Amino acid sequence: MISFDEACRRLTDLVEPLDAESVALDEADGRVLAHDILAPRDSPAQAVSAMDGYAIRDSELKAGRTAWTVSGEIYAGDAPSGEWPAEVCVRIFTGAPLPVGFDRVVPQELVRTTAEGMSLDPHQLSSPHVRQAGSDFRAQQILLRRGCVLHPGALLLAAAADRPFVSVSRRPRVSIISSGDELVAPGTALDRPGRVPDSVSYGVASLARQWGAGVVKRLHAPDDLATLRRAVAEEQTNADVIVMTGGASVGERDYARAAFEPLELIIDKVAMKPGKPVWVGRSRGRLVVGLPGNPTAAMVTARLFLAPLLAALSGRSPTEAWVWRYAPVGQPFAPTGEREVFVRAHMDAAGAHPCGSQDSSAQAVMGEWTLLARRGPDAPGLPTGSQVQVLAL
Repeated sequence: MISFDEACRRLTDLVEPLDAESVALDEADGRVLAHDILAPRDSPAQAVSAMDGYAIRDSELKAGRTAWTVSGEIYAGDAPSGEWPAEVCVRIFTGAPLPVGFDRVVPQELVRTTAEGMSLDPHQLSSPHVRQAGSDFRAQQILLRRGCVLHPGALLLAAAADRPFVSVSRRPRVSIISSGDELVAPGTALDRPGRVPDSVSYGVASLARQWGAGVVKRLHAPDDLATLRRAVAEEQTNADVIVMTGGASVGERDYARAAFEPLELIIDKVAMKPGKPVWVGRSRGRLVVGLPGNPTAAMVTARLFLAPLLAALSGRSPTEAWVWRYAPVGQPFAPTGEREVFVRAHMDAAGAHPCGSQDSSAQAVMGEWTLLARRGPDAPGLPTGSQVQVLAL
């Protein structure tokens, strides 16, 4: 067995982002940028008004002028040109470009208007209320860097850079193969003695989408080696990652590893509880993750190993899936045994609480489980008010 930290190191060294593809901004939400986005020009491209008011020349104000003739109006989107005579001001609106030679905007609430023009009290003036050319960003400035997750603000900035399309890392295609003669589709188990609903594949599929997967395919295969090999061979033509649930132990019908030929194991058995049988490898150019069949163990190992792998494939750092923090203990945690333990927990105002059952096959706790609490091997119990290391789901 290897330690959890060693398994994380091997996983970090294993994966490179998938190839890039171009998508429209409307389809880029949550995607990971594959190339830097540079500004094509200054923004604003020229000085613009920051207020609704009147554009004047500051030199005339400093020379003592307090009244101007109003000559025309300029709105956002206009493109004023030509020379404007002295001793005139221009009615201007927020975002509108200033005419050449004008360098101050007087807010409309600070002026007096008559049929002859506009006048003001210079003692009321402060800021020039002008957004200078390039005051937001400059041409060729890097606005968004490769690896950035395109959240709402980033998408706004990409659009501001006049980019209708962006280059993003392709989302990994994931195939989840649930093995086990006892598994049947939800809705068909009640009248079939000895059969249980395939619950794990739904939880793993949801986690895969949450961590960057695009197409996620679920399928079931019986505990038959020949059938499993056919299923694997078919998915190897399409999937970037194949997830096997169940068959990870050493029973007579545990064929998960044997279904892959050849198989290069990168991670094989981790000194952790639950999830010791987890394994990660590569077969015919595809990444393979073997999860235990017990529901809780499968979800714990999927969160700890599949999530960072998918994050890395989709262009992010795998460490984004391992952001541990310390939280107060709201209810005591039991001491641990010889293996590192990942306790299923949830948080309330008092702190972190262990979920009611820590059995690797438990499913009832899934509704309240929101955290993994990391406890080292042979660790003493943790009393209320102490600190525990936690990872959000």
